[in-house]
Amino acid sequence: MNNKLMVVDDDPDILISIRSIFENEGFEVFTVDSGRDCITELKKGFKGIILLDIMMPFMDGYDTIQEIMKNGLGKDVIISILTAKGSPDYEKIGKLKSHIYDYITKPFDISSLIIKVKQMVVN
Repeated sequence: MNNKLMVVDDDPDILISIRSIFENEGFEVFTVDSGRDCITELKKGFKGIILLDIMMPFMDGYDTIQEIMKNGLGKDVIISILTAKGSPDYEKIGKLKSHIYDYITKPFDISSLIIKVKQMVVN
């Protein structure tokens, strides 16, 4: 996996902070504020790691993953979920579970987040 990271979150503070953290770690960081914009970037050829918020308006994280898979855009990406809930909604995940690498709870510990993302690059 390459050092490209897409952060999908409707909270501009999350986008700014994760961009800053990972640019300092040598990543090329893309930030988008919706599932639709994530799909657009994937159609443009983005390949890399996606940190995807679950609770977003219009198209939530689960719907975004479904669209990624439906459009055949999941081959060259690793998706990790960002969630403000303590644990993911396993009922909603269903068949999507095999497409999700990890669950990261917000607020996140910066050091742990860096380690997790770097592990995704290796895998």
